[in-house]
Amino acid sequence: MPCSTGGEALVLVDGIDEVPQEHRGATRDWLEQLLAAYKDARFVVTTRPSAVPEGWLASSHFTELSVRPMSAADTGVFVHRWHTAARHGSTTEAERAQLHDLETALQVTVRAQRDLAQLSSTPLMCALICALHRDRRGHLPHSRMELYEAALSMLLVRRDLERSIDDPEGIQLTEHQSVQLLQRLAYWLIRNRQIEMERATALALIGDALPAMQAVAEQGTGDQVLTHLVGRSGLLRQPTADTIDFVHRTFQDYLGAKAAIEAHDFPLLVNNAHDDQWEDVVRMAVAHARPTESADLLRRLIERGDAETEHRSRLHLLAAASLQYATEIEPAVRKLVEHHARVLMPPRSPEEATGLAALGPGILDLLPGPDGLEHDEVSAVVQTAATIGGDHAYAFLSNFTQSLNCASVPYGLADGWENFEPLTYAQDILYPFKDHLTPVVKTDDQRNALQVLKPIIDVNFQEAFTDEEMIEHLSPKRTQKLRIYDGKLLTDLRFIRRLPALRELTLSECSQLTHIENLAGLPLTSLGLLRFPDEVSFDALAFLPELTELSLYTRLPWASLEDMPAPPGLTDLRLVRTIDASLEGISKWQLLKNLIINSGPTPAEWREISSLPNLTDLFISEFDLAQAAPMPNVRHLQLSPIDADTQIHLVPDIFPNLKSLLVHCRRALPDIIDVTPLTQIKGVRISLQYANRVIGLEEFDADVIHRYPRPRETGT
Repeated sequence: MPCSTGGEALVLVDGIDEVPQEHRGATRDWLEQLLAAYKDARFVVTTRPSAVPEGWLASSHFTELSVRPMSAADTGVFVHRWHTAARHGSTTEAERAQLHDLETALQVTVRAQRDLAQLSSTPLMCALICALHRDRRGHLPHSRMELYEAALSMLLVRRDLERSIDDPEGIQLTEHQSVQLLQRLAYWLIRNRQIEMERATALALIGDALPAMQAVAEQGTGDQVLTHLVGRSGLLRQPTADTIDFVHRTFQDYLGAKAAIEAHDFPLLVNNAHDDQWEDVVRMAVAHARPTESADLLRRLIERGDAETEHRSRLHLLAAASLQYATEIEPAVRKLVEHHARVLMPPRSPEEATGLAALGPGILDLLPGPDGLEHDEVSAVVQTAATIGGDHAYAFLSNFTQSLNCASVPYGLADGWENFEPLTYAQDILYPFKDHLTPVVKTDDQRNALQVLKPIIDVNFQEAFTDEEMIEHLSPKRTQKLRIYDGKLLTDLRFIRRLPALRELTLSECSQLTHIENLAGLPLTSLGLLRFPDEVSFDALAFLPELTELSLYTRLPWASLEDMPAPPGLTDLRLVRTIDASLEGISKWQLLKNLIINSGPTPAEWREISSLPNLTDLFISEFDLAQAAPMPNVRHLQLSPIDADTQIHLVPDIFPNLKSLLVHCRRALPDIIDVTPLTQIKGVRISLQYANRVIGLEEFDADVIHRYPRPRETGT
């Protein structure tokens, strides 16, 4: 590095934790001497947090920072810089060329293999993968378990040996000895559902092991052995003086699963398999197990799934996802597991999609193509693949979406780009759907990718951006719908006037706004105001002559709706409890057709609602229908009960002319819904969402009642 005659330089002191404990005091003195001698220089000192106490260099005015997990983009930069540094240290052109080829190959591999992507989220692990890749001349282990085994070997033994670091704590452990001790700690954390343990607990676990490990016990006390594991293994860290945890959850699960198999704790593994914190442990246990043991584990998972309806899908699909980890499986067991998995495919709801994605990329092999799928299945399959991420999922989505009708955008498709590189995703996957798409923007990369999707008709901004950032890639003459769900950077709304085609606007969390006067006179037909400060003025509502839809999810400055200056032409009104205003006065909007409220009206408010002559659609939660007045005009009713009493038996008398009824049971989760009273309403169509059990289905034709998610076949 060129010398600076002015004394200005950036000095990096890397790896204080590699200095023996007894020499770290002298190292601090040496650093302080450097600081005094070169006052104009800037110093960066790196170490594992556990190697030195908090504030170790505070007296020298150092600021302590922690390294956060790296993103996929960060990993790509790291891989490039690691190989660049390696090339600078190479002595031959052939070696530099080889490093260039290795970098190119690893950039592809680390994106394609989800396990690699997860492991490479820290600089240490990413550097380890780069080194392992170079050491094996580009041939990384293909299986996840082999990769972990190779990484453990490099961390536990080779890393220090190859850097000529010789037992700085006075302890020297073999790889097998280190694994035996570490898996005790990992298994304790897993069994006790903890992510960290007290140092005293770790000491007790090490102490219990030492009498049976004479070669280790002869080298030092339990405290010295634990200090060595924290300082040298690369797997443990000490985030505070009194706690110990694993630097990466993956290795905790790997080692804990190994301990579980050695302890023959199959019932413990199976009994916790429904818990997503145990999923990786179960899969790795199948990998660690011998063939007869893995077959036994998989049979137990299927049997428990057969017996427990609540956890059936998760257990059967976990068994299927675990197949790829088993080195050898009896054909009969493989057939059993695959059969139970296929009857749960394809997913039919966001919840099923989320559960499938949690089981990893192996599920992609079980997902069907779009031909013959129902609409809810298409969307759920897309969401599953998008959530999994990685190159395999990207290829799946590319092929899958080519067969879809571009006018029907599956949910999850626009959200999916948060797990991929946004610009490429926009070009390859979203572009055919752009005229019917609602992009969801959370990052600058996603915002910049909007230019590929122009003209932007409809867009959601879900993180904070300035007005100029949001409007940069919009289409003034074409953008019709704009939703801003984090408006804390907005100081006024003048930029909205630069979008003459805009008709629908939603604003939320606009903590710096004091009024919405900039909207006055605009041809907005729909406006949503969510979670505004209490002191905001909404008087401009009176000056939106074309407004027909109004959503208010924020505290209002008026005691009742009677004082709210919204235009008389409203046809749709959405209100929530947080408006903190009485519904009295709602009858002044005589054109109202659609009303959504999530707070139970008083009897007087019910009577006023029932007087609305054009009200045909009503959605209500937190209700008491026993206080409601008859509403013969209502044709479409949605109920979202907050307890097990859905009050369906009151519906025929209050809403005698219903054409459709939707009951959303997600919040209440009643065990039983009895739809028998609805036989009194002729021609009604019924939708039941998230209803566990339904009584009276036999009283209706098969096409009258729709259940979501659609139930699976009995016994599957």
